[in-house]
This record gives sequence, C-alpha cells and structure tokens, in this order.
Amino acid sequence: MRFLHLLPLTLSLTALACTSTGVRDPNTDPDLPGDDIACNDPGIAGCVVVGEASRNLSPQIPATDRDALAQGNTEFALALYQQLREDPGNLFYSPYSISSALAMTWAGARGQTEQDMASTLRFTLPQDRLHPAFNALDLALTSRGQGAQGADGQPFRLTVANAVWAQINYSFEAPFLNVLGESYGAGVHVVDFVNKTLEAVDLINGWVEKKTEDRIKDLLSSPPVTPNTRMVLTNAVYFNASWLAQFEEDDTQPGSFTTQAGQSVQVPMMNGTFETTYSEGPGFKAASLPYDGQELDMVLVLPDDLGTFEQGLDAVRLDQVFSGLGPRLVETRMPKFEFASKFSLKDVLSKMGMGIAFSAEADLSGISTQEHLSITDVIHQSFVNVSETGTEAAAATAVIIGRDSAPSDMVQFHLDRPFLFFIRDIATHTVVFAGRVSDPAGN
Repeated sequence: MRFLHLLPLTLSLTALACTSTGVRDPNTDPDLPGDDIACNDPGIAGCVVVGEASRNLSPQIPATDRDALAQGNTEFALALYQQLREDPGNLFYSPYSISSALAMTWAGARGQTEQDMASTLRFTLPQDRLHPAFNALDLALTSRGQGAQGADGQPFRLTVANAVWAQINYSFEAPFLNVLGESYGAGVHVVDFVNKTLEAVDLINGWVEKKTEDRIKDLLSSPPVTPNTRMVLTNAVYFNASWLAQFEEDDTQPGSFTTQAGQSVQVPMMNGTFETTYSEGPGFKAASLPYDGQELDMVLVLPDDLGTFEQGLDAVRLDQVFSGLGPRLVETRMPKFEFASKFSLKDVLSKMGMGIAFSAEADLSGISTQEHLSITDVIHQSFVNVSETGTEAAAATAVIIGRDSAPSDMVQFHLDRPFLFFIRDIATHTVVFAGRVSDPAGN
C-alpha cells in the first residue's frame, strides 16, 4: 500500500508574506485548479501538496447515478431537518455542504463504519460510483448562472470548494487522497495541529472566509480542533443570485408576522406580483421564486400548521410539493430576512445512526493506519440574506478527524407566519440550502 508522507514544518509563518488570517495573498500567489493556493515548498504550513490524481473535469456517469445521488441527498437533508427542527426558532443550513464533507470522509471509512455512514447519509451507490457522481454534481452546480446577475449587482455566483487539512509528518493512504483530488478537487494543505494548533485553526478559518466571500468567519476554534487532530476536511458553498423578477424596494412596507411562539412582530414585508409557479396541497401552499438564469429557484412552503407539516416532511412529501408547482400569477408578500447559525452535528449524526464513526470502534483505516482515528466533531455554519434584489447564502462544514482522546387567475401567497424555504438546482433536483423562518426579526 502506498502512502503520501507529508514533510515536517521547517519555516514559520513570520517568514512568509501572509495576511492576518494566515492565508497567502491570492494577488501574488498562483492558484491551482480548484482555487487552492500553490506553494513551492510542501513543508510550509498552508501550502498545498498536489497528489498524483488531478481533478477529473469531465466525469462520465450514468444518469441513474446522478439521480440516485440527488435522491439520497434529499432524503438525508430532510432526515437531518427532522432532528434540527426540534429546537424552535430560525433555521438555516446547507445539506449539500454537509453531505459533501462527509462523503469525503466516507472515502476512508471501512467495515461497519462505512456501512453506518452510508445508511445515515443515504448513500446508495458504492464508493467507486458515489464519488464520481459527487464530482459531476459539483461541476454542474458551479457551471450555473453564466451571464446571470447576483443580488449585489455583480455576476451570479454559485461556488463549491473542498479542502483537506493534514498533519505534517503523518502518513495518509494514497488511494484516499487520490479520491479527494480526483472527485472533489481537494488539495492537501499541510498544517501542524500538534505543535501549532491555533495557527492551523487560523489557516482553515481564513480559507473558509475567502471561499464564502467573508460570510462564514471563525468556523473552527480550539477545541474542537486540538493537538490530537490529524485531519480536517472542509467544504464551503457560496451563493449570490438576483431574482429573475425583483421586488420593488418602494413596495416594501412594515407588516405583521406571527412568529412560531405566537407573537406578532412588525417586519419589512416585500410585495410583488409575479408570473411564477404555485401549488396547494393538504396542509400547505407553495410558490417558487426563480433566480436570474432560471437554473435555480427558491421554493417557499407555507404550512397551515407548522408542527404538523414538519412532522410529515420527508423526501416523498417534498417531491409532491415540487412536482405540483404549476404556472400561476402570484401576488407575493414575504419578509426580508437575514440570519446566521452555527452548530455541532456530532450528537445529531450519532442519533441518526453513525455513532460508530465518533467512537473508539470507528474504522477510518482507509484514511490512515498510523494511529486509530475517529471523527471527533462535525461543525456547520451558515448565513442567509433575502432582500428585494435576490439572495446571498453561504455555508461551510468541517469534519474533524483525530486520534482517541401562464396564468389567467391570481392567487395570494402571504408569508406572514412561519414558513420553510428550499434553494434548489432545478436540473439535478439538488437541495443546496434549506431553512425555516420562524421570526424574521431574529428575536
């Protein structure tokens, strides 16, 4: 079995031209494919070691594999929602980011750990087919929005980035690193968790901040990153898109919104009438707001009773919502909102069935056999802003691995009480972001 041996740290960051976050200046340093910073010396913390397998930019996968991955990701997204919804209040996360980061980890799982992670994450494809399918989906998502506009007047952005942060002077299995390079474009950034833990945290946080256009800051801290950490796998997703038909700012007026707690609050309510798609079903109404380019949209779901609808929400129910959408003229009233969230997924994922991956019985021997490794935590952080012009959303996930220790009629769609929303890629049926607005005022 071949290994990639990472070199020991020989130079300090004080000898380098670095920003305050520890990330090298992108204006003076060349970029590798996948936007990772290249350095000539693989012994410098923050530099990237390029493995033997470069990213496959033209993966050929069957349509059935693409559909199986999208279906499984949606099932996981909603199973995760069932766990996260138990805490009242606003909720926002990127199931795609979480699935991607854990898929990279799964590449090194073996035995019962591999089986339990697959069951929890709803992976139905074998390893040799799942990772190419993720690659094809990543590349499809990042190809969206050509010529379209962002919410900030700049071009449309939907970016997905992956990276591996590995302990210097540690042996990792070459096949594992090759999978990450070929299917996820994840360069291996060398850091020193053992002796320079805070420096490693700063490097990871700086990368995440850059990839999310400064929206996700301080994703990690110490702990959960400690001198026992041997690898961190990160995924970052950033989205910035204008509505196909924007709300007029002059039409935004104060309005009442009844929160999940039953209180009435005054918030800025956007108003507009759009030719879009709409559906009604048992216990809900739904409408879509397409983004410029018409490749992604936001599907808004207004339940008659939030608790009842959420309790029955699964992939089948969500597909019914999506498939029932049809052309209508929709008078839309919805609040502007902005909020962020951050949480550990260790307990949630354990409850969902992959507790073995966090335990002493974990088998991550596909990553390394130098020490016994397990997942010590999974951290997810997200941000969303919805305004008259469009949507800005960002999310990042870190998996920390360490050793033990046409319309003729009009309908009204007034989102004046708690509602759900899903930002999806239409062609691949991929839910990129999901959320619940319980109190747009953020109380």
